[in-house]
Amino acid sequence: MKTLVLATAALALSTGFAMADAHGKTIRMGTEGAYPPYNFLNDAGEVDGFEREVGDELCARAELTCEWVTNEWDSIIPNLTSGNYDTIIAGMSITDEREEVIDFTQNYFPPAASAYAAKSADADITGGVVSAQTSTIQAGHVAESGATLLEFATYDETVAAVNNGEADAVFADKDALVPTVEESGGEMVFVGDDVPLGGGIGLGLRESDTELKAKFDTAIQSMKDDGSLNKLIIKWFGDDAKTF
Repeated sequence: MKTLVLATAALALSTGFAMADAHGKTIRMGTEGAYPPYNFLNDAGEVDGFEREVGDELCARAELTCEWVTNEWDSIIPNLTSGNYDTIIAGMSITDEREEVIDFTQNYFPPAASAYAAKSADADITGGVVSAQTSTIQAGHVAESGATLLEFATYDETVAAVNNGEADAVFADKDALVPTVEESGGEMVFVGDDVPLGGGIGLGLRESDTELKAKFDTAIQSMKDDGSLNKLIIKWFGDDAKTF
């Protein structure tokens, strides 16, 4: 559940998902490919994760031909508005600030918690150095918290900053931090209380693409209604994940 900054970056085509679109247009699904379990590249170099499964199912229900492209996080909105792809499906929280630039579908992931993780449970998260991914809602929160913000381009770099002693703690989506903490073998722990941020995750679209938004909104609602969206949330985030 992250944010963005206006810059430029190269696009990389990944594997596509196909189903006949009435107008013959291919809908390009833009994602980061570096934020598991939401989205990542698997061993075959293909986009994978929760959002790959959700996106493919939404395209099938909306009867759209879709293909996946990856883009660096800090330029993901500019490349949407400039037409390099048609949607953003990349763990992006719905915020008022973003809605000044792009439009969003209804959320396909409910508002979830952010959290701090560190090498010690008594790490200073209010007056120390806290790492966060550049231009995210987490980075904005740290900047206003009194702690010293240390920003990095990728999530992996924010965690590495804690491990190498550059930062006292990392602040990120708790869903992303859980596997990191679990796989650390006790080297990292959660610190303090969870922090609720954002209004859930939605697909970002250009404000002019009202018909496409309506198609995806209908498809998302159908997945909520039949329980299939909750099943995917539990599959990728565990039985304790917040669902609809």
